[in-house]
Amino acid sequence: MEHSEQENMNNEQGLVNITKGRYPIHCLTIIGQIEGHFESNNQMKTTKYEHVIPQLISVQEDPEIKGLLVILNTVGGDVEAGLAIAELIRGITKPTASLVLGGGHSIGIPLAVSAKRSFIVPTATMTVHPVRHSGTVLATNQTMNYLDSIQERVTNFVAENSDISKSKFSKLMMKNGDLIMDMGTCLDGNMAVKEGLIDQIGYIGDALDYLYKEIEK
Repeated sequence: MEHSEQENMNNEQGLVNITKGRYPIHCLTIIGQIEGHFESNNQMKTTKYEHVIPQLISVQEDPEIKGLLVILNTVGGDVEAGLAIAELIRGITKPTASLVLGGGHSIGIPLAVSAKRSFIVPTATMTVHPVRHSGTVLATNQTMNYLDSIQERVTNFVAENSDISKSKFSKLMMKNGDLIMDMGTCLDGNMAVKEGLIDQIGYIGDALDYLYKEIEK
């Protein structure tokens, strides 16, 4: 592929392959809705997991890349695809950091905590709510068991990769009265840190400074 063609593709997908700071850091932006096996049919911006997975493999395998910065502003999306991305981020052996800007809904929470250090700006929000299913579902015990199993995987992942317990996360998820016409809890940046979901309040400079220090170790 010609360099100009690659550059145009990167611009369309909002990609920054490698930063030109003190150390080469790969910047991954996860915005809008996480798109999985099915394409979104609305006008919402999406992050396609087939674009993200090759980037993460490259981060792990490319010796020139010294760390990963994940920028998050999501409204949720495909749970299976989101967990797949989160597991890949968690498995990267190089320094990784995440920064939540704007919103981090639903599957955005596992993505945020999958990095070795998570940051959030004070004005950002983390929305904790149960797994939902769009489209037609069968009203059977098997369907409920399937949704429960997905929810259990999400809860376990978050608890294993943050300082919040499974019981506290589940309590936030099932809270009534906080979200209009929905179940769950909306946490701003300071509350997300207080509850143990996110490691610390921080900005882009703080996240990069953390990565540089970890690389130098």
